[in-house]
Amino acid sequence: MKKLMLTAAAAALTLSFGVAQSWAQNIQPRLIRFGYGLNEDSNQGRAVRFFAEEVGKRSGGKLKVRTFGAATLGPDPQMQNALIGGAQEMMVGSTATLVGTVKEFAIWDVPFMFANEKQADAVLDGPVGQKLLDKLQEKGLVGLVYWENGFRNLTNSRHKIEKAEDLQGVKLRVMQNPVFIDTFKAAGANAVPLAFAELFTALETKAVDGQENPYTTIVSSKFYEVQKYLTVTNHVYSPWIVTASKVWWDKLSPDEQKILLESAAAARDFERADTRAQAQKALDQLKAAGMEVTVMPEEEVAKLREKAAPVTKTVIESVGQPLWDEVQAGIKKAGGTN
Repeated sequence: MKKLMLTAAAAALTLSFGVAQSWAQNIQPRLIRFGYGLNEDSNQGRAVRFFAEEVGKRSGGKLKVRTFGAATLGPDPQMQNALIGGAQEMMVGSTATLVGTVKEFAIWDVPFMFANEKQADAVLDGPVGQKLLDKLQEKGLVGLVYWENGFRNLTNSRHKIEKAEDLQGVKLRVMQNPVFIDTFKAAGANAVPLAFAELFTALETKAVDGQENPYTTIVSSKFYEVQKYLTVTNHVYSPWIVTASKVWWDKLSPDEQKILLESAAAARDFERADTRAQAQKALDQLKAAGMEVTVMPEEEVAKLREKAAPVTKTVIESVGQPLWDEVQAGIKKAGGTN
């Protein structure tokens, strides 16, 4: 009996060693260049570091993620092109800059679509969110998961924006994205598309009057140093997307792909919790830094929503009514509609 047990133990040990050896053979030493736009001390930077640590742990140190923050590898569109060409492995950036690559991504830019983070999570992490991720593959990109940028709000250096008409003539930097440009033009602003890396200087030199971003980005980018007024509008919920080069991804083993997917999802959960915890703190910091904060009344927000209605209609026509209906069904299932 004892001999039988020893034989079984030896067999189990051999099997275990074989599995471990097989696992090791499926993970090759690789250096992964991972680019992002915000500063290292931002919520985005913290999540990227978390991702890099997860990948290292899960791969036994064989997959090494080298991070490049503050747009050192270029703005989002440039990094996306680098991924498509295989010159860079991974990045996280705005979904808004992918609209020129996959038009359906414009759905995430529709103003006032999500009322809260619960709705956004349910839709982005659900079937419709995955459907859009899958569309990237035919364009040379692999979409892994969505992270959170957050609800966007307005800042400017000219005057308080309390009413919808106060936006009239304000030179406002927006992302290089047709939905953002058209939305703020419809609101009466002078919408100026500009790369994020150029934004602080443009605000400092008053080449533009203002911009729109979540609280955490306004803090981490120190826009409070060159902006006086903050208006709470929550006009768009803005997701980030973790993407990889398909040329590179297809060379990875299934085990390597699994590690990266699981690490990106773990970092997503970390990043969302971090971003939401930091949002109120960031607002308090902006007030302490001397920014005048105005919460736009609901009736004025309703005016902006009405002005943006033709833009929403154009997006629906572009992406298709079925996709719009799927998103609305996801929102309703999560609790509520807009």
